[in-house]
Amino acid sequence: MPLLLEGPESPWTQLAGVSALVRVTTPATKTAFEEKLLVTHRGLSGPAILQISSYWQPNQPIHVDFAPEISLLAPVFTRRDNPTLRQTLRNHLQSRLADHLATIAVPSGWSNAALQACEQNLHNYPFHPSGTEGYLKAEVTAGGVDTRDLQARTMESRHIPGLFFIGEVVDVTGHLGGFNFQWAWSSAFAAASAL
Repeated sequence: MPLLLEGPESPWTQLAGVSALVRVTTPATKTAFEEKLLVTHRGLSGPAILQISSYWQPNQPIHVDFAPEISLLAPVFTRRDNPTLRQTLRNHLQSRLADHLATIAVPSGWSNAALQACEQNLHNYPFHPSGTEGYLKAEVTAGGVDTRDLQARTMESRHIPGLFFIGEVVDVTGHLGGFNFQWAWSSAFAAASAL
């Protein structure tokens, strides 16, 4: 599900429509996805967020690497100032995103250590979602009938003969990319073949 940003992080919503290839992680579970992030008028979405939301827990942060596999500040700065930082970020990110990051992640100074800390923050930027968009915006839901209670080949209940469960009613959740559709079709085929 898309994640909501409020309070001090609500200015991010002014970037609605901006997307970037990122790596997003949940520190608690160490789960990570490298996909597109989309800023919306209410928070964060896109494949990276839809994937990580299955692992995110309320009151826990997510961390975003805005430039996976790229060292943003590696080039020797001819000038060490905010315009140079902004241009360096623009070389790798959309202008609106680069300008926003240059404003909020500006280093405390222009020493090598300060630039290194700035880069670390850009590769591990914390967000503190206030919640999710809810089931109306969900791509897939978790929970349902425990697979241990079903016959694997037929999807028939182990407890009530003749009762079958398929698709999202079963506690099976796949990643984005058609895996949930495949599960729905495959489980339906297994159950139909057993009838």
